[in-house]
Amino acid sequence: MPTAWTAIAPILMLIASNVFMTFAWYGQLKVEHRPMWILIASSWGIAFFEYCLAVPANRIGRQVYDPAMLKAMQEVITLAVFAVFSVTYLGERFTWNHALGFALIAAGAAFVFKGPF
Repeated sequence: MPTAWTAIAPILMLIASNVFMTFAWYGQLKVEHRPMWILIASSWGIAFFEYCLAVPANRIGRQVYDPAMLKAMQEVITLAVFAVFSVTYLGERFTWNHALGFALIAAGAAFVFKGPF
């Protein structure tokens, strides 16, 4: 029987996995002087930890959420983690069009959780 932990654990694990994945995909943008093969190998090494969290998060989450909910949740978490990463690590500006675009994607995810009208 699902518990509160089975509802919360996947969210926390997906947040942590997205931190790893964001560094794997975008962290290399700050180290332009390294050979591509090193960037690829190090990104794969970082992504390993993302998978170590994402796979069990989805397995545990399946007890509470359906797959579409898990995917929608993943996308919203990905955007939130990326927004913070982009501003804090990459030094990018977060503009109103970014906020609006991300909000529209989040609204789409909300429809997945809401169910039929």
